[in-house]
Amino acid sequence: MTSAPQPTGPQLESLWKFGGLSPLRLFFRVVRGLFDDDLFSRASGLAFDFIVALFPLIVFMLAVFGLFASRGSQFLTALLVNISDLLPPETTALFDRIVDELANHSGGGKLTFGIVAGVWFASTGVSTMISTLNAVFRVPEARSWLRVRATALALTLVMAVLLLSALLMVFAGNHAVDWLAAQFSWSAFLISAWKALRWPAAAIFVMISFSLVYYCGPNLENHRKHWITPGSLFGMLLWLASSVGLRIYLHFFNTYTTTYGSLGAVMILLLWLYISGLTFLIGGEINAEIERASSPQAPIS
Repeated sequence: MTSAPQPTGPQLESLWKFGGLSPLRLFFRVVRGLFDDDLFSRASGLAFDFIVALFPLIVFMLAVFGLFASRGSQFLTALLVNISDLLPPETTALFDRIVDELANHSGGGKLTFGIVAGVWFASTGVSTMISTLNAVFRVPEARSWLRVRATALALTLVMAVLLLSALLMVFAGNHAVDWLAAQFSWSAFLISAWKALRWPAAAIFVMISFSLVYYCGPNLENHRKHWITPGSLFGMLLWLASSVGLRIYLHFFNTYTTTYGSLGAVMILLLWLYISGLTFLIGGEINAEIERASSPQAPIS
């Protein structure tokens, strides 16, 4: 079977022309698509797959960092500290406890198990992202299970390399800045400004990851080749805003710990993963609405 046919020729114009839609009309179509494509329920499914993939991914990172540092758990904890501003505080504390427990109870087969389990379970989450994007773009899945799984594995490995590269750059950059500050007596303002670059670094990683999945995931015959699409840009901005907004909300109105006790951190983690999955799907919905508006068969709505 072949991929679902998509419009060709002049219709493959830039996604940034919004398919001829005004920004306001595109907004209303995306809002309608949130309900027509059942994105809220699909985000719940993504959050479940994310939580299943998360802990094997941590084992994988411990295994990889153990190759370059004598204490891999300390290396990973230091990296988590650098991205803690993007996570709810309870989630960061939960990650710290999990990292310590995994590091203390891991055996000699940690590297092999971590790589195999981490990549496999993470690719399961990516596979779910691919199937949800097919639903968002409203195209049938005509590819074989093996091809979809291979695509998911490839995307997982590429995103893992991007993530590790970004974290290593942040970690090494902070140490380099501290050394340069000591050598050249840099002001505290310059040091803080330089270290604040971890925010755009995280934003670029999220945007590139979104763009990769949006481009390679859905079963589209003709792809519009853009490093940055309206969906990936808006999805990244929405993810950053929602992550910061969740931190602010929990700072003033954190009832999860009071209500759920020790499970409060897990509930907050699930909520953050749900929000992350929803922002990813909203970005895909934006691209899908632009694609449909560009199609000559698109109904006037």
